[in-house]
Amino acid sequence: MNPTTPERTAASIDSQREAPTGAHGSEQSRESESYTHGHHESVLRSHKSRTAANSAAHLVPLLREGMSILDVGCGPGTVTVDLARLVGPGRVVGVDAAAAVLDSARELAASSGVENVTFEYANAYKLPFEDDSFDVVHAHQLLQHLSDPIAAIAEMRRVAKPGGIVAARDADYGAMTWYPESAGLTEWNALYHEVTAAYGYQADAGRRLLSWFQEAGFAPDTLTASAGVWCYASPESRAWWGGLWAERCIASNFAVQAKESNLADDVALEDLAHEWRHWAEQPDGWFSVLNGEILARA
Repeated sequence: MNPTTPERTAASIDSQREAPTGAHGSEQSRESESYTHGHHESVLRSHKSRTAANSAAHLVPLLREGMSILDVGCGPGTVTVDLARLVGPGRVVGVDAAAAVLDSARELAASSGVENVTFEYANAYKLPFEDDSFDVVHAHQLLQHLSDPIAAIAEMRRVAKPGGIVAARDADYGAMTWYPESAGLTEWNALYHEVTAAYGYQADAGRRLLSWFQEAGFAPDTLTASAGVWCYASPESRAWWGGLWAERCIASNFAVQAKESNLADDVALEDLAHEWRHWAEQPDGWFSVLNGEILARA
């Protein structure tokens, strides 16, 4: 796909901001439409749990007071607001292709009293900033949801200052593990891969970050790759994680896309939701999410 997005009119941009998330296919100019998770309440509960500490620990040690940061695909802004606290009074901007979550992010910043952060609508393939604008350009769980992640990385590099940092973190669904063994969760994981592939996305993004950044033009000696893990093993975290995915299986955009792609029907998705609830009830239940991480020098 051509990494250059055509110029769009204001009217077309406004129509894209409110576009349904269940549309077939993935077009760069309408990047939010086919987002696999969508913005169901169960998805936002997950996103709102993210902080700089649990989602950007590979980046935090490099941050300094006064730095400017662009957070691409900021969602409800919990990580963005945390980053703003760490670099204040430095300028922090969060951008996302879904207008509704930006309202939530602005409300969070206001209620938190964080004044050095703003939020704007933007397409990751055509960021509305000049070259060399930010000390740090950050993306968390974004690249796995784009049809051309390499083009988006190149765009992130464009707006980073020379010597600045481009940082990314993405889950790797093929590396997720759980206990007890569950044929239902194995089926869910296979279906997730099938759905994302049908829409042109890469569910196993984490393991590919080092490769993608090199393809986007970063020299190998400017890159530091690592990994981080989320683990759900307490009764509370099992109930939370299992409950989120049980809802996503029947009510989020994942369910919409599974049905639109003729990969699952309502009965199959209800069965998967049941399997998630069953796993969450197990006293020895354990689930880990491996996240690939990368730090790059522009």
